[in-house]
Order: sequence, then C-alpha cells, then structure tokens
Amino acid sequence: MSIKRLQRVLTRMLTVLVVLSVLFCFGLYAYRVFFGYNYDSSLFERDLAAGIQVDENITNLALFGLDARAGETQSHSDCMMIVTIDNTRGKIKLISLMRDSLVSIPGYGEDKLNAAYFLGGPSLAIETINQNFGTDIRDYIAVGFEQLAEIVDALGGVEIDVQAYEVDELNRVIRDYGIEQGKTFAGVERAGLQRLDGAQALCYGRIRKGNTGDDWGRVERQGIVLNALFTSVQKMSASRLIGLMNKLMPHVTTSLSPAALAPLIAGAVRGGMPALERTRVPLDDEWDYYGASGEYILYDLDTAADHIHQYIYSDLYPGDTVPADTPAADGPLGGVDFDEEPTGPAGLDEDGGAAVDPASLAEEGGSYDPATGDYRDSDGDYYRLNPDGSRTYYDQQTYRARLAG
Repeated sequence: MSIKRLQRVLTRMLTVLVVLSVLFCFGLYAYRVFFGYNYDSSLFERDLAAGIQVDENITNLALFGLDARAGETQSHSDCMMIVTIDNTRGKIKLISLMRDSLVSIPGYGEDKLNAAYFLGGPSLAIETINQNFGTDIRDYIAVGFEQLAEIVDALGGVEIDVQAYEVDELNRVIRDYGIEQGKTFAGVERAGLQRLDGAQALCYGRIRKGNTGDDWGRVERQGIVLNALFTSVQKMSASRLIGLMNKLMPHVTTSLSPAALAPLIAGAVRGGMPALERTRVPLDDEWDYYGASGEYILYDLDTAADHIHQYIYSDLYPGDTVPADTPAADGPLGGVDFDEEPTGPAGLDEDGGAAVDPASLAEEGGSYDPATGDYRDSDGDYYRLNPDGSRTYYDQQTYRARLAG
C-alpha cells in the first residue's frame, strides 16, 4: 500500500472515530439530561396483578408523593394519583385517590390506601391500586415532597391563588417546616394570586387543618400545584426546557427504563404539548367516614373503578354522561366540587363521648398525651380536640410552651 493511500485510509478512520466520538458524547449528554433519574428496576417482571391493557395508545402510571421525614426508612404515600397518558386525545389525566380510602391490601387485609406503600413500597402500592380499582398499572413515578420544593425553585416559583382562609394555616406549616429543617422560610403575607417559592408551594400542598378542607382540600391543593408546574413548563422554550430537565430528573425515581421512557415522552408530545386534566375519586355524595374516630373513607370500590375506567378509556368525566370534549360536559372535575365542603358525616357523636376513652379518639398513627389533654396526628402536628369534634392546632413553639408551663 502506498503512503498516500495509507494516509487516506487513516484519515477516513480518524474521521469515523471523531464522528462516533461526537455522537457518543451527544448521546451520553442526552442520556444524562433526559434519563439522569433514579431508576428502580425492582418491579421488572413482578406480578402486579395488572389488568389487561385496553388501549395501546393509553398508558397508566402511578404517581406517588412521599413525605418522608429525616431518618425515616419507610414512608406513607401522602399523595397518590393515577396518571393517564392519552396519546389518542392528546391529554394527560390525573386521578387523585384519597389516602384514607379503606381498601384491601394483598397479604395484609383492610387498611388505608396509603399504608400499602409503607408496608411494601411501590410494588405493593401498585398491586393494591390494581386490585381495588381494576387498573392496568405496571410502572410508577415517585417524587419526595422535599424534592418538590427544589423542582419549584428550579422553575422560579409557581403562580398560586391563595385563599384568605388558607393563609394562617399555610404560615403555621411554613414555620413548622422551618423548625424541622433548621432554617427560616418566608411566610405568605396576603391572600390572592402570587408566586410561591419552593418551600411555600410545598407547604401549600401539605395543609389540611385549621378549617382548610381536611384531606379533601389537600388533594385539591396538590392538584393546583401540579397544574401550576405544568403551566410553567408549557411556557418554556425548548432550550430552557432541556436545561431544566437536567436539574429536575435527578429528583425523580421511576420504574420506567430509558428505553420505555423515551417513546412514552415522544408519544405524549407528538401533537404538541398535551392538555392536563384532573379529577378525584370518590365523588361527592358517594362516600362516608368509617371507624371509631372516622379515620377511614368508605365507598363502593366497584363504583369508583367504573368512574376511573370511563374517564380513562371513554373520556367521560366522573359523574358525567357525555365525553369530556363535548360542550355539555361539566368540566374536568365532573362530580367533584371543591368549592363546597365534601358531603358526608364528620365529627364526634352527638353525646360528645364523655364516657369515651380520650386516647381512642386519636387518629390512626397519632397519639394522645394525658398530661396535657392534647393530641398528636399522623403528620406529627399537635392539636386540642374541641367538644364538637373539631380540632385546634398549635404550632410547635406554642406546644413546647404548653409543655413547659
């Protein structure tokens, strides 16, 4: 082989190597940007008792919001949603499941829905949802509430319309969160539409006490925060979105492999940014409180499963009888009215429980302090139980002062 021919061969080989190197580096960068998340392969080939996939253009996932405290190795899933990616209609649908729903947990019997994650992690939680609601979920996405604050800050905050009745309780939760973290966070000074930072939005999605709607109100606020996040992302340019994903993906844990996630994302945005809708089961007028202190939410699971299936596959909002994209549809919340307090009995019996052991009135996961007559709920917050069954909450500083006194 002549020297010139050898030079040409070497030049071509080097060119190929350079191109391959560039492609490899680009691929590695893309992988880190889009798939630099915490991949959980533990669900691979696990029997999650999933139903048959009804429509190949519709994918259902479980979304878990975890509120683990420092040092905890197990966590209840305080936020549970079915996420439906509907490529046929160009929608993402969120169905909130009430955490206190009384369900059957495989291997453990009846308990609250959120106990499944605590007892067996995402696999048992998914199996429990599938078994009780007849869904076909095989994968999940999980985000810790601490990580949610970082995601909101990475977005530059979110626009939330804070109601007047939420301000005091929101600031109490922000103060307690600051004590828990050993930091000081800015409170919310007024009601109205405003931009909340990560800590404020996190605490907004946590509040459920002080006449702010209990868990029903909390589920609505969690949906409001997710809507605000989605709206912020929709307004971003492609270059900024790529940069943002580089920051956000490490905060996400999912069982979706990169090979499964890539086509899922591509299908969802094929026709442009999908619309976001949300609803909740059970519907108003279809549930009741149950248990010694009303700690469970009881409803017909078959009816709830019918609502879920109709919404996912026929695009019928729960409580509606016409498809969601027709003018006669009531709207994305269907039979759910968050402007009014959910129907159903609440509080103690009329007799007030004078002969009832006060400790029996503590909620599941909470406790009673006979020295002060105060209660501690499952979130770790302290309150006084009023004769009518309502609660008056203390912030941590006030409670410590009561103990000292």
